[in-house]
Amino acid sequence: MEPLIYTLVREADWRAAETAGTYTGSADDRRDGFLHFSTAGQLRASAAKHRAGVADLWMIEANAAALGEVLKWEAAAGGSRAGLFPHLYAPLPLAAVRRALRLPLGADGNHDFPADIP
Repeated sequence: MEPLIYTLVREADWRAAETAGTYTGSADDRRDGFLHFSTAGQLRASAAKHRAGVADLWMIEANAAALGEVLKWEAAAGGSRAGLFPHLYAPLPLAAVRRALRLPLGADGNHDFPADIP
């Protein structure tokens, strides 16, 4: 499917992952049993729905091919029309991360994404 996938991580969780060498997920990820990811085209809507107003947010870009069989493409709960979402059924190894960027909030309260995120 998509070569790059994205997850949104609070800063304290990302700093812990940098120390540990893997990201084990948010409380929501642990509750659901997988790490929630989005494609580039799904990311802005995911941020608006699940992380609106979160000031300490990081965008983590990962190489999907590096994650192997523990990455599954599945429909979101509630039947989202956004297509299939990447779900990682294992911790994210930092070796698979291509880019980690802080996402500041803009004046409108929405996150400012890099120009290459549609």
